Amino acid sequence: MSDGQKIMRAAGFLMGANLLSRLLGFVRESLMAGLFGQTAATDAYNTAFILPDLVYWLLVGGILSAAFIPVLSGFIAAGREEEGWIVVSSVVNMVFILLCLLVIAAIFAVPAFVAWQAPGFTPENQALTVVLCRILLLQPVVLAFSGITMGVLNSYKIFWPSAAGTVLYNVCVIGCGALGADPERPESISGFAFGVVLGALVNFLVQIPFLRRVGLRYHPLIAWRHPGVRRILALALPMIVMYALNQLQVVVNTNLASALPPGSVSAIWYSYRLFQLPVGIFALAIGVAVLPTLSEQAAQRRRREFVHTLSEAIRAIAFLTIPISVFFIVLRTPLIRLLFEHGAFGPDDTATTAIPLLFFALGISAQAVLQILPRGFYALQNTWIPVLLGTVAMALTVALMFLLIGPLRHGGLALATSIGVVVQDILLFFVLRRKTGGLDGWRILGALARTTLISLVMGAAVWQWSSLAGVWWGAGKLAACAILGTSGLIGLFVFIVFAELLRMPELRSAWQLFGRR
Repeated sequence: MSDGQKIMRAAGFLMGANLLSRLLGFVRESLMAGLFGQTAATDAYNTAFILPDLVYWLLVGGILSAAFIPVLSGFIAAGREEEGWIVVSSVVNMVFILLCLLVIAAIFAVPAFVAWQAPGFTPENQALTVVLCRILLLQPVVLAFSGITMGVLNSYKIFWPSAAGTVLYNVCVIGCGALGADPERPESISGFAFGVVLGALVNFLVQIPFLRRVGLRYHPLIAWRHPGVRRILALALPMIVMYALNQLQVVVNTNLASALPPGSVSAIWYSYRLFQLPVGIFALAIGVAVLPTLSEQAAQRRRREFVHTLSEAIRAIAFLTIPISVFFIVLRTPLIRLLFEHGAFGPDDTATTAIPLLFFALGISAQAVLQILPRGFYALQNTWIPVLLGTVAMALTVALMFLLIGPLRHGGLALATSIGVVVQDILLFFVLRRKTGGLDGWRILGALARTTLISLVMGAAVWQWSSLAGVWWGAGKLAACAILGTSGLIGLFVFIVFAELLRMPELRSAWQLFGRR
């Protein structure tokens, strides 16, 4: 079996697991929307995640995404597994100590951070945000172990335990949220926060048995001088810098949105999660599956195969996500109505959420490709270039937020994010192309052009049908379900027919991907 087939086989499973996890995630979001609406309470809940996420990404996210898997994969490929386990143990011990210290400090700093982060909140809502944030700060410690365990298993190209863990994570959040919720008491939204902590713990525990299968060997030490540990720290440092800067973008986003009418922060977050849906199902699955193979090819200096793997992954992701982007733009209102509009979440909330979703949808494919391009640099064990280019794109995004919030309100914040992602992709592509001596650019450009063309044809057909169906069936929840279902079938048929007419090889890859699963 070729590397490409192995990647697609792994990605096919991950897509199925991610799809189930994301569907449960929307059950969770829909439950919260129905219970609490799009209000100050949900604004507080979404804002409370910012500090815990910052703590996690500062110490763990950069290590996992850019350093841990490439270095460990190199040891495995070279047959030096025992050294790999020394490195793993050292990283685990170091991260645990530093993370505990940082979480304790963060717990005391929460009130000041919330006041700075959301100055537009009322005192009561700031107090609720502080409580929720302190609960959620328990998550990063547990999530760190879960993430490192996932990194170890992924290095051995074992993907499904972590995928199953994300499904159980959402089950825990849904269960705790439903049991603890009381719509008359905004503070009862804390049930969802406790569910997040429990879900992170379950996600970790479900992976432990599989560590034993790959020969877990834990060492109670921190080998500061081991080349592998130093290499991970050197690779992770720029990622830590980048994640810290990215949080500045999140801070600016929430800071500006907190001064808008109540519910604006939640509208951005609900639409952002829809924006991340195809990214999480398709792009993240392919990105996770492709990194160990890219790392192996880079370690063995198989440049031609490395470029082919990157090109195939980019074309596959674009082929899958460009039509979804068009579909979201055309059918954003019935989509939000179906997922969220019930209970305390009314038609006005749907209209408010549809605005940022329009602008986020413009960047879906760019965000999806962003799951691949930096991994090309990570496989080459070069993390500074993505950081520098990401910093440029982040600075542009922040500047655009200030410029666009005036005319477009919360929609301007979403549009700024999409533009920043597109610019970041362009910069990454051309620098990586120069570094590898070529990146199959004309083939990628041709695939993007053909996919965009047939997606626009599909979008026109879907728009025409949904307009007629809306007149016939109205604007209720059942009507939204019927419009989305029939439009999806029509859009899929049109897209496949035109892809066959243009004889796009990406269609065959997609059939292989879904046919196996």
